[in-house]
Amino acid sequence: MSQPLKIAVAGLGRMGQIHGLHVHELMHDTETCELAAVAEINPDRAACFLNQIGHNVPVFSSIEELARAGVCEATVIVTPTDMHREHAAILIAAGQRVLLEKPLTGTLDGDQEFASELDRDYPNALMLAFQRRFDPPLAYAKRLMQDGLIGRVFKIYSALEDSNPAPNGYASGGILPDMSVHNVDEILWLTGRMPRAALAIGSRIYSHRLTTSEEDFDDALLYIWFPHELVAQVQVSRNHVSGYRVETVLFGEEGQIRIGRFEGKPFEVVVEAYGRRGRAEPLDYKCFAMRDYGRPLPEFVDRFGAAYKAELAAFIDCCGAARPFPTCHRDGLRAQQVISAGMKAVLGPEHAAPVQPL
Repeated sequence: MSQPLKIAVAGLGRMGQIHGLHVHELMHDTETCELAAVAEINPDRAACFLNQIGHNVPVFSSIEELARAGVCEATVIVTPTDMHREHAAILIAAGQRVLLEKPLTGTLDGDQEFASELDRDYPNALMLAFQRRFDPPLAYAKRLMQDGLIGRVFKIYSALEDSNPAPNGYASGGILPDMSVHNVDEILWLTGRMPRAALAIGSRIYSHRLTTSEEDFDDALLYIWFPHELVAQVQVSRNHVSGYRVETVLFGEEGQIRIGRFEGKPFEVVVEAYGRRGRAEPLDYKCFAMRDYGRPLPEFVDRFGAAYKAELAAFIDCCGAARPFPTCHRDGLRAQQVISAGMKAVLGPEHAAPVQPL
């Protein structure tokens, strides 16, 4: 048996603590990894987290200290977006492989520059965290689609709606780069294709008034055109006050596949497929039970907890076997290219044509 991968977690905010918990669980469940260190600027937060999991490791106050210490072979980076590139570059130059939470840098120019650097010097050093690719319901639906269950797919609808605004003080590069990057990557993964054009529409209608976070919109749509009669529609919002809503629908010439629907049941995700009108029975139906962590967590963890853990397990496995990662910086760049194209053609209410009264 190979030695466990010595891994650190950098940044112990809400997502960093989830990654840290999963490293700790995999350390005990599979013995493929060892939580060797954490990097966190707030010592009280670090101490609280380590106390919660009952594990004691060195705590570093900076990425530079972590890189110099040489106590680990890989790091999960969950620091603020504007520090992603710098932190990843430091650790990669120190010989580590990194799992970087999305987005790559947060801007198209930054993504292009960093991707070029990685391609030139460290092409297999970075895995970008697109957990939807490891989500059992989505993976099952993709197999149904590839098996031809609904014929040629001509439209994909993907929705992601939070029940609350961005947290106070949260630094967002915009609701589309911040939220829809997951939806866009999901669509590119499902289709295996890049689109030819995109258009965005956005509004500020409610939750922007409830937070100090500065964001361009709290509700937005992204319309994407592919060659050969295929389109995609992305809907993101901070205003779904009834609860976290994640839905994807694949429309085909012989039916549709739906992954999830909002029913106030955060721990159940249904994949259902229906044929043409007139067919009474579904083509396929499967219910997936999501993990209940038994304590209050960000709402997206209820839906994607298993996917986050599977993503981390894949990262650890690739590090241990010295294999390329299933996702990388190029995937982040592709998603950002689509979003940036849409934002270049962004339309707000000031651009809308007035409706003449009757």
